[in-house]
Amino acid sequence: MNTVDLIIDELGYKNPHPDFGAGDTVTVYYKIIEGSKERIQAFKGNVLQKKGGDKSHTQTFTVRKMSNGVGVERVFPLFSPNIDKIEVNRKGRVRRARLFYLRDAKGKRAKIKEKRFIKKK
Repeated sequence: MNTVDLIIDELGYKNPHPDFGAGDTVTVYYKIIEGSKERIQAFKGNVLQKKGGDKSHTQTFTVRKMSNGVGVERVFPLFSPNIDKIEVNRKGRVRRARLFYLRDAKGKRAKIKEKRFIKKK
């Protein structure tokens, strides 16, 4: 174990957010600070990618949504103190870790299938 991993374990960077990955639909509640005012803004969209190592505290994830027919992407640091909470709305069934093909996709091709869970008796 190198010194960086040792320091990260000492500081205790625990992920307070739910587990999600590429293809999932999430709502990120982000704290916006304007002067002395503070508000929380929701950003709902599909996760295109997660970047950074599993144990790394520098992980980021990219969320894409369509706003009035225009694609908007935003990169969030996972351990940012400005993220209030992350809700996973849907789990997507994809076969890739990076979904950049969604930038050019329109209509039915841009839809991500939902992961189906089978209940065991």
